[in-house]
Amino acid sequence: MVGVVGAGAMGAGIAQLAALAGHKVRLFDTRPDAAQRAIEGTVAAVEMLVAKGRLAEEQVAGVRTWMSAANSLEDLTECGLIVEAIVENLQAKQALFRSLEEITDADALLATNTSSISITSIASALKTPDRLLGMHFFNPAPVMPLVEIISGVATSRAAAATLYATAKAWGKIPVYAKSSPGFIVNRVARPFYAEALRVLNEGGSDCVTIDAILREAGGFRMGPFELMDLIGHDVNYAVTRSIFDAFYGDSRFTPSLLQLELVEAGFLGRKSGRGFYSYGNNKIAVFPQTSSPSTKPDRVRIFGVGHLADAFARRLGDLSVAYERIAKLEDGRLAEADEAVLYPSDGRTATARAQANGVANTILVDLTLDACTATRLAITRSDTCSASAFASAIGLLQAAGYCVSEIDDIPGMVVLRTVAMLANEAADAVNQGVCNVADCDLAMRKGVNYPAGPLEWADKLGLEAIVETLDNLRAAYGDTRYRVSPLLRRKALTRATFHEMET
Repeated sequence: MVGVVGAGAMGAGIAQLAALAGHKVRLFDTRPDAAQRAIEGTVAAVEMLVAKGRLAEEQVAGVRTWMSAANSLEDLTECGLIVEAIVENLQAKQALFRSLEEITDADALLATNTSSISITSIASALKTPDRLLGMHFFNPAPVMPLVEIISGVATSRAAAATLYATAKAWGKIPVYAKSSPGFIVNRVARPFYAEALRVLNEGGSDCVTIDAILREAGGFRMGPFELMDLIGHDVNYAVTRSIFDAFYGDSRFTPSLLQLELVEAGFLGRKSGRGFYSYGNNKIAVFPQTSSPSTKPDRVRIFGVGHLADAFARRLGDLSVAYERIAKLEDGRLAEADEAVLYPSDGRTATARAQANGVANTILVDLTLDACTATRLAITRSDTCSASAFASAIGLLQAAGYCVSEIDDIPGMVVLRTVAMLANEAADAVNQGVCNVADCDLAMRKGVNYPAGPLEWADKLGLEAIVETLDNLRAAYGDTRYRVSPLLRRKALTRATFHEMET
């Protein structure tokens, strides 16, 4: 038998999962009739899934039979597993688990669905802390596949293994994590929001264009600003602030003043009708900055080999655009369009790159998940670049079938700096024993729908390129925020990959 404490959206979703897996479930909430209403809502939800052909009728019958409302905590005495989904407050959770510890058998597992509170801290209030651990579902629990199984300092390995097997039996994808600020997903995801907020704050581009670049070039399902609006800025800011505080003010997790302003104004996103975007009756149509059509250059040359050069060549060839293929040059240029010279971004500004290479008409191209299929590219130009050269570069990229978004000349552009920081944070989580490489990548793909695991993406790009980008960002900003994880630098020096490390 499974007990669930807290009949909100998350608790009801967890109860639904357990019932569909064949467990008798008792749902408790301190609010009068809240548990019964949640059960009725769950039954209605699964009946709708039956009507759509997604569940079998016998599964719904099981849910009706196996779910019941508990009148008090004492009704959970016989449960072998109790999952807590109450308010995110340490004292409230400790008090609840102290009560549950007194009324349950010694071998019953106690699990918290906390997204940010230390498992070790919660368990410290118990006489038997070895049987308490984290079982962090993602909202909505019946839909999102990932579950983080989090061990505190005192959690027994047997308890973690049992809960892992339970999550798997419920049809979920579990990953192991050590109790540390943010666990895996909420920690590693911080740069996805933080770098976009920094680009916006520096005037690099507007929020709709940054979102479009990360979706259409980076392959992310949602851009960071629309995702923060969906999550709620009060929630997203609070998570960032809690992780920042838990890491004693580490600059990698510095909260954004832009987001704080939205929170203080009550502009919390979709739920309040306004965030970075407007919603409901106040909705305003917004469009990303996209360059106007430009004339195709007379002379096009593509340099070297590699995914980006090959993708350019393929796309130009598919559209019958003439080009010349040239051996790689020492300055790492990607292409020439008349007098314009295009380089892949490496964390420096275009202006710094122009000075280093002695090429006035320098244009940088941002990273893509897959340059063959991407529909948009972000580019920037050096302060010394002429208008005609820039127009030629735009014409080249448009001839290759891309929508082009010009951003200001900021270090690392948009996708590159985001991916580099995600990979760096993932590497640090592995380095600190929070998780292993495979679970880290799996968690980010299944927990927040990233198009690739951060370490998988880093392996594909080359760890040396990620390190170079981070070093260049740190030099440009003078900020320890961009310091390289020791594990990432070590792997780059040995020319290894993260996934080789685990084989």
